Amino acid sequence: MSGSLVLVVEDEADIRELVEYSLTKAGFQVTGVVTGEEALAAVEAQSPDVVVLDLMLPGIDGLNVCRRLKKDLRTNSIPIVMLTAKGEESDVVRGLEMGADDYITKPFSPRVLIARLQAVLRRAASEEEHDAKEHRDIIIRNLEIRPRRHEVLVDGNAVDLTATEYRVLVFLAKNPGWVSTRNQILDGVHGGNYAITERAVDVQIVGLRRKLGSAGEFIETVRGVGYRFKE
Repeated sequence: MSGSLVLVVEDEADIRELVEYSLTKAGFQVTGVVTGEEALAAVEAQSPDVVVLDLMLPGIDGLNVCRRLKKDLRTNSIPIVMLTAKGEESDVVRGLEMGADDYITKPFSPRVLIARLQAVLRRAASEEEHDAKEHRDIIIRNLEIRPRRHEVLVDGNAVDLTATEYRVLVFLAKNPGWVSTRNQILDGVHGGNYAITERAVDVQIVGLRRKLGSAGEFIETVRGVGYRFKE
């Protein structure tokens, strides 16, 4: 991901300079800091695309830097790649449990580091795109579904739906034209663990159509199969 901003947190000058040089040569923008405190301040100020983080730092150590960044809603989506001499399995597991996206042990190959950073950035971009699609507003004629606000409007007026009715509506509306069986709707709304019958889907559909008024006609019954949302 050429042009991405990488924050390198490393207290050993020779290693930090090697990483900065290699990443800059590969087309990344790079900022280097020495301590955990500086790392937290740099993330706050610059919002990097990815952080390369040593564990053994003066002041706040790398694990605690990782924990703080992953607990903060403003920074928890920033990928973190740990780069450290602590290569024991327990260290790797602990780092990943703290929220690290990848873990590279020293000594390391700069080419491997670059490849792993590119992979992490691609994964982050894919997840961001998926999240954006999942939360995109759905507008069909006079019906509006706003996932980020968890609300449904018909002719501009809010519709009061139960949590299950809302999930059924979103499931069908995201797959217009596709016929879904009652079991598929149950799986999509409740996952594999549910203790309710297919008949419950019919009850939810009846309630949805009534509450949606004129927009209720968008939900079609396919005899002997299930339901679909009009294209």
